[in-house]
Amino acid sequence: MDIAVLGMGRMGQAVAHRLLEGGHSVRVWNRTAGRAGPVVGAGATEAGSIAEAVRGTDVVITSLANDDAVREVALGRGGVAGSIEGPTIYLDASTVSPGMAGDLAEAIPRYAAMPILGAPVAVASGKAIFLLGGSDDVLEVALPLARSLSDSVRRYPEPQLAGAAKLAVNTLLLDVVVALSEAFAVGRAGGLTEDQLADLLSASPIVPPGIANRFEGILRGGQEGWWSPALGAKDAGLAVDLAASDGHQLPVTASARDQYQRTAEAEVGAPGDIADVTSRYRSD
Repeated sequence: MDIAVLGMGRMGQAVAHRLLEGGHSVRVWNRTAGRAGPVVGAGATEAGSIAEAVRGTDVVITSLANDDAVREVALGRGGVAGSIEGPTIYLDASTVSPGMAGDLAEAIPRYAAMPILGAPVAVASGKAIFLLGGSDDVLEVALPLARSLSDSVRRYPEPQLAGAAKLAVNTLLLDVVVALSEAFAVGRAGGLTEDQLADLLSASPIVPPGIANRFEGILRGGQEGWWSPALGAKDAGLAVDLAASDGHQLPVTASARDQYQRTAEAEVGAPGDIADVTSRYRSD
């Protein structure tokens, strides 16, 4: 298939690499030129504009930071909505609000949401989970593509449902990272060493598998991050807003959102490092 991937952050690059490995022809585009070098080196073609990337493709995929970025690239002047042709389908892999998903569905009939559960390394290894939400005619094309990227694909009849599934998982992940950091802080305050904490909690069934493989990064820092603090704050905020629309409050997630936001504003640590958020709990 001929596929355009718009957005060359870590996730967009991982998707593009995985598509190339699957034998697809891939064009890439990014607002900031020069970020697509590794993907181009692997065989992708870099386009100079969205229209150039999209024209003549079977599938367009966006992987972008937030609602504003998706709105600009998908619905803005010279964007996907005005450039997509014929039977080409559009898949948005970004984590966005239900309102944004609704706007995309209204503007681009052959659209489906495709948020991804898992870090870029999980995408690269084929172990990520792809959440597809859309109409049957679009998913008829999208499902084989998603299954070429991963054996784990979940299907939903509407884009908003796939987005809600992504936010439900992200809510748990974001909250657990902060909670585990606080558990470390309690242990340190009581005199436990990092080695003792690692021995105690790494073997605990209370620490979920999705966090266990990043345990050292949360405890000591130094591992490449899954997300930036700003993106953590954004996702937690989307979750809080979605729950509020149904009359529910999320005090724990709201607190986590504020923690990520404070860290983002303070620019603690290296951008994108999970230790950015957890570092304020360490005394070193």
